Amino acid sequence: MYIVIGGGGQVGYYLAKGLLEQGHEVLLLEKDSRRVRQLSEELGAAVTQGDACEARTLEDVGTERAGLVIAVTGEDEDNLVICQLAKARFKVRRTVARVNNPRNDELFKRLGIDVTVSPTRTILHMIEAEIPHHTLVPLMTLTQAGLRLVEVTVPDDSPAAQKTLKELNLPISVNLALVVRGTENITPSGDTLILPEDRIFALVTVDGEAALRQTLLPEMV
Repeated sequence: MYIVIGGGGQVGYYLAKGLLEQGHEVLLLEKDSRRVRQLSEELGAAVTQGDACEARTLEDVGTERAGLVIAVTGEDEDNLVICQLAKARFKVRRTVARVNNPRNDELFKRLGIDVTVSPTRTILHMIEAEIPHHTLVPLMTLTQAGLRLVEVTVPDDSPAAQKTLKELNLPISVNLALVVRGTENITPSGDTLILPEDRIFALVTVDGEAALRQTLLPEMV
């Protein structure tokens, strides 16, 4: 896949390096000439100087054939512009934007960005995951689809424990994707029995997230 990345900071650098190692065709755009020289020492021709917020720059690097555009500058406004240009002007199917201020998540969602990644939220979620109590942890937001990937560990006193999925009668807004039980990965079906300490991964809407929380976590009952 041809992937265009806007922003040559540490995030952009490691993304480009990792994607190149996976065999993708990558073009990293960075405005600062000194930073471009630094990056070029390792990434070579995969780095070019240019402002990814400008349509002319995106046109010059062939964004119309890109399968994915990723915007990871330190400015939310720039990341939004890059992704909107990619979609509206160059018809790129998938965009990913770094959201530095979590308050901007909803704005990015309304404006059609496919996936947002917030370093602040990620750190908070990691902290939540380490807190010694059971909670529902958002892992990723798929903004265009209106879905979130969430993880929850079933507590011992969960009202769902020892019941099958069909007994729980979860709404269609909750799609259980995976149940992790110890070292076992289980693709859930209606007959899957939910046990304490199961780690459940699910795709949910906003309403589905509330329903899943209410079903699995006793404090919400």
